Amino acid sequence: MTGSSLRAEETGTPDTATETVRPPRRRAPRVLRWTALALALLLLGTATAGYFYYRHLNGNLAKAPLDLGDTRPPSATPDAAGRTPLNILLIGSDSRNTADDLELGGSKGDVGRPPLADVQMLLHVSADRNDMSVISLPRDTMIPIPRCTDPVTKKVYPELSLAMANESLGRGGPGCTVATWMRLTGIPVDHFMMVDFSGVVAMADAIGGVPVCVEENVYSHTASGHGSGLKLEAGTHPVKGKQALQWLRTRYGFEDGTDIGRTHAQHMYMNSMVRQLRANARLGNPAEMRRLAEAATSALTVDDGLGTVKELYDLSMELQKVPTERMTMTTLPTTPWAQDGNRLVPAAEDADKLVSMVRDDVALDGRDTKEPKPEETDPAAPAADIAVRVQGGTGAGLESPTPDRAGAVAGLLRDHGFTRTTADQAAATEPGTSVLYSGTTLRGDALAVAEALDIPAARVREVDDARDVTLVVGADWPSGDRFPEPEKREVPKSASVLSGARTDACMKIQQGFTW
Repeated sequence: MTGSSLRAEETGTPDTATETVRPPRRRAPRVLRWTALALALLLLGTATAGYFYYRHLNGNLAKAPLDLGDTRPPSATPDAAGRTPLNILLIGSDSRNTADDLELGGSKGDVGRPPLADVQMLLHVSADRNDMSVISLPRDTMIPIPRCTDPVTKKVYPELSLAMANESLGRGGPGCTVATWMRLTGIPVDHFMMVDFSGVVAMADAIGGVPVCVEENVYSHTASGHGSGLKLEAGTHPVKGKQALQWLRTRYGFEDGTDIGRTHAQHMYMNSMVRQLRANARLGNPAEMRRLAEAATSALTVDDGLGTVKELYDLSMELQKVPTERMTMTTLPTTPWAQDGNRLVPAAEDADKLVSMVRDDVALDGRDTKEPKPEETDPAAPAADIAVRVQGGTGAGLESPTPDRAGAVAGLLRDHGFTRTTADQAAATEPGTSVLYSGTTLRGDALAVAEALDIPAARVREVDDARDVTLVVGADWPSGDRFPEPEKREVPKSASVLSGARTDACMKIQQGFTW
């Protein structure tokens, strides 16, 4: 198995992306450079007050290409009203290439090394804007990283079959992290927002602190000098500035002392920050708004589609439509890696279940409000006249492929009279079962193919480059002659759900880290 070299965390040795996986040394805490999430929430809370200094703030924004990979999943299917979901990747960079970043942690030896995406969260806003889902990816997770091309140097980074999730950022920039998420999940990412870790200090100060809670006194510090340094008494406390960073970086001291516990602390911070921003009357004060806008735009790197304050403002208006209680935070289910228990790999069944719900725009809080699709008027051609191409997508997600699944389903269609059906041996890039077509005149044909195999009409969608009618047989249909009856879809317990409606959540404290 190929992959990247793993970091020697106790010594602070930086990661490098290579083709050989070496056994890691003991783990130690690193400062999490989380803040993209904070920015998204900042926009969520400040949308109604407008924006200031349009040209000046535009100049504050740094921009980078959205996608550095070679392939992209098909766009999401519009709902009955023509709306599509929004998928935004929030990235926290651990760059220490500024004086401010270096002052907050790390050594001078870290200056100039490729940054790591130590925090990654996919924020999904439903097509109807009624709910929002967040999936966090623990940085220690071993996943495939696709080939990426640096947009500046034109250096081509080869595909890695298995590597630390946070290494993607150093392989050309945030666009490679976006490409990695799309490869992993089959979810098209519309935008990214990235902030280095000094940004969280400025923004936490700008809003006056974020209330967080611990069940017991906590001190994130080990005898060997590791830990975030967070020291809090039991109860609820507002954190800001460097203390906010300590909260977001804490591994030693929360829950079981792993990166998973750290993502749970970030979710609690997110929930609290949303409430703080939406309820705080100071946000109507122009002076406060000016300070927030300066802090946010100065800290942010975005894709070209969010490259102006107006575009960020428009996005914030979309985010603001989601009620706080309809926000659901989750962590991608993982399991210890067989080759190294200090690393994680996606827990295939639970991870695929969670990802497929987001990919299909299913609300994670169980309160779907999707509108029915209108009746179709496009007639289908006779089955024998419809050219159909079948692709296997059972291995495009988080599971192993089913051998010759495309051939088996192509045979089923021929039995139904679709005699011009062929099996395409090229693997599909999207993991969910879909019927794809190009051009409005083929929609009726695509619906006829779906109906023959009991595939829901919602799985039929138009794309730009479908050859004939294309049936992708995904991970959700690995066997059988008919697409399986839909079951009530529930988020797996291993995803550690935290609802935006929770106001009483407190972090559990790891044994040995109380005082």
